[in-house]
Amino acid sequence: MEKFTVHQGLVAPMDRENVDTDAIIPKQFLKSIRKTGFGPNLFDEWRYLDHGEPGMDPASRKPNPEFVLNLPRYAGASVLLARKNFGCGSSREHAPWALQQYGFRAILAPSFADIFFNNCFKNGVLPILLEGSVIAQLFDEVAAFPGYELTVDLPRQVIVKPDGAELPFDVQPFRKYCLLNGFDDIGLTLRQQDKIKAFEANRLATKPWLAHSL
Repeated sequence: MEKFTVHQGLVAPMDRENVDTDAIIPKQFLKSIRKTGFGPNLFDEWRYLDHGEPGMDPASRKPNPEFVLNLPRYAGASVLLARKNFGCGSSREHAPWALQQYGFRAILAPSFADIFFNNCFKNGVLPILLEGSVIAQLFDEVAAFPGYELTVDLPRQVIVKPDGAELPFDVQPFRKYCLLNGFDDIGLTLRQQDKIKAFEANRLATKPWLAHSL
């Protein structure tokens, strides 16, 4: 998993409440047995005017010119500004995969669905809770200033605005530790690789018949 320390990026506003995971990555794309390739289909039903299916070439699709991520001013955005209850609906882990693979590293919202919130941390995306009034002000500023960027400083737990003002945010210490070090669940387990190998060696030495069991 990619480490998250300090990230500066263009902000894209998703001005909708209750954006569910089926909108983030529609169900037909969950057929894939791979963990990659979901970025082109992020918000597929909103980004395109035609119906998308796995394996379609994005270059052959009909983009929706009115959808926010298709507007030239938000090209390359890596910080998503959202409204309340972002990531609600089913618990598909494909949703943070699609966001991360599109290029988003942080999501700012007044509230998130619990499972989506947890899945973001496990996949290198930082979900940040901010007061509704703060989010509303950020929406106004993004709309007023093209090229609006924010700097997300995870070690200091602050968001730095273009004028230098800082917005503090909370994050659980363990989740912060994992993001700073790029540890997903597998990475955390592999830190104990020597102990695991020692345990397996001892188990086979004391119970050799297990080596031949199904």
